[in-house]
Amino acid sequence: MVNREKALKIGLVMVGLLFLALAYPLVLFVREEPAFSMMLSLYVTLGIFLLAAIGKPSAHHSLIALTAWSSLAHAGVMGFQALRNMVSGQELVGVAILIIIGLAFIALAPPKQDTRPISTAL
Repeated sequence: MVNREKALKIGLVMVGLLFLALAYPLVLFVREEPAFSMMLSLYVTLGIFLLAAIGKPSAHHSLIALTAWSSLAHAGVMGFQALRNMVSGQELVGVAILIIIGLAFIALAPPKQDTRPISTAL
């Protein structure tokens, strides 16, 4: 369990920093590609929250699940668009990265915490 949590923390750092680094292209493309910049702003924000989750990943199960499933959803749409020549085939690199992120976070996600009150009437 310790190795899994350590691997998750490493993943949170790597993905958090990767998403945070998208602030640079966000600023570069804010005028030329406003829709792209809006999407990047979501990833930058997500990166900040992923970095904040490093201290206690088990308290951030929903955030990790959101990152995993939204990465897979984004990869699916982007992959479809690349295969249909709606966007550049070079986008398939991003598809692969998003699939790796999604699958890694699903595999490493901490178990969902039970938030129900403990019953004293047994």
